[in-house]
This record gives sequence, structure tokens and C-alpha cells, in this order.
Amino acid sequence: MGQSPRQKALEINLNPNIYGTFAEIGAGQEVARHFFRAGGAAGTIAKSISAYDMTMSDAIYGKESSGRYVCEDRLQKMLDTEYDILIDRLTNIRHKETTFFAYADTVAAKSYKGTGENHGWIGIKFQHKPKAKPSQAIIHITMLDAENIQQQEAIGLLGANLIYAVYHDVLDRENFISGLMDGLTTARVKIDMIRVSGEAFKGVDSKLLCLELVKMKLCEAVIFDVDGEVLQASDVLYKKNVLVVRGGYRPPTNLSLDMLECGLRKFINSLEPAEKDNVIVIPEISMSQLLDRGIVDNEDFLARVDLLSALGQKVLISNSDSYSDLNLFFTKYAKKNIAFVLASYNLEEILNQSKYDGLKFGLIGSLGTLFEPHTKLYIYPACDDQTHEIKTIETMNVAAELSFLLLYLIENHFIEDITDYNPEVVSIWSRKVLKMIQDGAIGWEKFVPLSVAKTVKTKCLFGAKCDL
Repeated sequence: MGQSPRQKALEINLNPNIYGTFAEIGAGQEVARHFFRAGGAAGTIAKSISAYDMTMSDAIYGKESSGRYVCEDRLQKMLDTEYDILIDRLTNIRHKETTFFAYADTVAAKSYKGTGENHGWIGIKFQHKPKAKPSQAIIHITMLDAENIQQQEAIGLLGANLIYAVYHDVLDRENFISGLMDGLTTARVKIDMIRVSGEAFKGVDSKLLCLELVKMKLCEAVIFDVDGEVLQASDVLYKKNVLVVRGGYRPPTNLSLDMLECGLRKFINSLEPAEKDNVIVIPEISMSQLLDRGIVDNEDFLARVDLLSALGQKVLISNSDSYSDLNLFFTKYAKKNIAFVLASYNLEEILNQSKYDGLKFGLIGSLGTLFEPHTKLYIYPACDDQTHEIKTIETMNVAAELSFLLLYLIENHFIEDITDYNPEVVSIWSRKVLKMIQDGAIGWEKFVPLSVAKTVKTKCLFGAKCDL
């Protein structure tokens, strides 16, 4: 564990070159309070403001078209407004070594009514050196403390940690991310998104910072859009019908693409007409097994994000161990239908009782979490690597004592076979394609989509010989 947030605030206060504004909405003046209490704040704090009343907030920062006050757009307006005021009014007054900053947060802390999601947006816009163009760091958090006063305290700790991090740890992504949680635990706060930009973060990739969040288990998952930008899960998934295809995607193959396309057709056909256009497809990659072995390579995951982006796909990176855990994540945000596309051998694992040894609720508890009323599984046939037999729901290996459970799942349409698959791609195994790439073998390109082959060779991914 690093310095305490109070020690960090004092170190910032004692630096005569760091000077800025604190603007906080929704949880008091908790971050500014850390700096006031640490001592020496007169050299750091230009202004502290809490535009608590919505009318005053709108008068200062303008109205949001969405009508929401706890959103990224509101945070950005707060940062821009307060930063511009500092620069316009104080650039020629403060000494020439001054680096200005504007810190802001907009938070929905626990209210007396106790309703709604307790979450918030926190950010800082700052100069990393005198006269520099501004850089920026923005994070989204979920607050888990039971009481309002505890949530306020957590915001104060996190804000102090963020301000310290942008001035000390921008080039060390592990320290940058872990330092945000000094004085906190994931039982109190989860950070589910971080986005950085500007000269201070030159060479720092927001995607890698987000992967650190998952790797350190500070959040369950992060989502990237087709441009590789970090997305906020609740915004992306809210009131959507979600199709999820879990895989390694190392690399995505023609089989991967067929699973996505077949699953999407089946999913859309199952929906009411009004819902058919309200669908989001999410390929998912899990860090879980690699985390257990301590061998997570962030750049490797980033390569797979790039490849799926080349296919026009969003992608979710999670640390979910099981489909049940993954379904819990999606059902928090997506309140409509959820479907998973998986190979028949994945279903065999789900129905393998030995996988649940030592788990409190066992197989039945896990299935209860997975098969919620609006969740189902689409089973893509698998080709046995040795016998070349095509395995479907009917021909896969399930213990005899589970046969009635399997029949129940079939009869109630919790699981359904995918029948319109492409038989020419069903025998493609990504691990064999990967070995061909790494060995420099000829012909691996025919097993992957054209955009994947091009990206692998252009970016020299997975040890491929580059097209320069």
C-alpha cells in the first residue's frame, strides 16, 4: 500500500507549483476537505465550489439534453468551465511555474429515500508542466457503502488519490491504477472505467489502464467500442437485448464469426418485432484462468480487442470465472433478454458436477443464477478434434443422473441448438491457427476473416511475420 490520501494531499499542498479549483456535486466538498485538513491548502486551492442546487448548477454549467446531472457530459462541462476560468483569470497573475488544474465530480450518493444507483463521475483537467495544453483523466465509479456519510468519505479518498496520481504516476500504469484505491477496498468502491488524454499521457493507452482495472479486480469487466474507446457498461447495456459470445479470440477465426452471425440470427428471430432492432452483440474474453495463474499479458488482450474491432465488434474483457458470474454482470444493466452463444463442449462443462466441488451452492445454485427467466443458451455444434464427430445437445457427454435436468432445460427452451451453422468452418480451432501464425506456417490466413489476417500481419500480432 502506498501513501495515505491525507499524506498525498499534504504533498500536493506543499508543492508551490500546483494550483487549482475543486467543483463537487452530490457528496459535499469531500475531496477539497482532504486538502484543507492536510494543511497548507492556501497554496493549492484557488476555489472550492458546490453547485448543489440544480438551478444553480444549470446557471453555471448549462443544462444537459439528457436531463441527467450524474453523467460524463456534466462532468466534462464542469471541468472545462472551471479550467477555463483559471487560465483566463490567473495565467498572468500566478508565477510562471504554476501548473493549473480543475478537479470535478458529480455523484449520486445514497439519499434518505434510498432509491437509485449510487455512482459517480470523477475527473481532473490539468497541466503537467507550466504553459502546457491541458491533459485529462476521467473515471466512473460505483459506490457500495451502505451509508451516505461513508460514500462521501470514499469520494474524498478517491479524489485525493486521483489528483496525486496524475502528478506522480502517469507513466506507471500499475501504480497509477492501484494508487487510486489507497485507503479503499472493492467492498466500498468499484472503478469500472477510466479514460485519459493529453500530453501528460503521451504513450499511455486508456485501454491498458482499463485492463489493469479488470486484472486487479477493481471491477468485473470493461467494454470497448469498435474504435477501441472505453465505454461505460450501464450506458451501453441499459434496456438492451444482449447477445454474448464468450471466447479466447486468439485470434478470431471464421468459426468465431459464424458463431456470432448464427447466434444473432437466432436471437433476433426470438424477439418481439418491437425489440428486433434493440440488440447489442458483445464478444467476451475472460481473464479469469490467467489471473489464477498470474500470467495476464495486457498487450495480448489489447491485440484481441484490436482484432475484434477490425471485425466491427464491441468487446468485453471480464474476470468472470463462469457463465453464471457473467450473467450476473449483464443482468445488472440489461433488463431485457440475454442469450449466450457457446459450443457444445462448453455446455458439457457447465453440466459437469465436478466443476462445482467446494462451491457453496453447487451445480443447481449456479444454474439458477445462469438460467434467469430472460436468459438462454444457444449451442453451436463442436467438432471433436480426434474423431471429427459433430457434437450437438443430443450427442454431447452428460452424466446419466443429469439427463432429466438436461431434458428440462431443452423442453423449457433454456438451451437450443444452432442448426444453420457453416459446416466448412466448424472444425477450425483457434489454438491451431495460433500455432501456425507463431510457427510462420503458410496458409493460416484462410482460417480467419480477411480483416483479421490483415491486422495480424500489419501489427505483427501473436508473433506473426509482419507486412512492412
